[in-house]
Amino acid sequence: MATTLKLDLLVNDLVVVELKTVEELKPVHQAQLLTYMKLLQKPQGLLINFFTDNIIKSMKPFVNEYFTSLPD
Repeated sequence: MATTLKLDLLVNDLVVVELKTVEELKPVHQAQLLTYMKLLQKPQGLLINFFTDNIIKSMKPFVNEYFTSLPD
């Protein structure tokens, strides 16, 4: 069974951005972002929900094991 994955946005070849428009972010949304980060071997991720009055508060940053290998 093949699954097609579609990345929303990749910034500076470092940050995976996953965009959502949902009433509430669920664990599956976080898992999706972390999966993209791992498959692409990218160190940082940002989960953004546009279904909000304050978009800044709706952003959730993530890092993984690749973050420690970033240059200073």
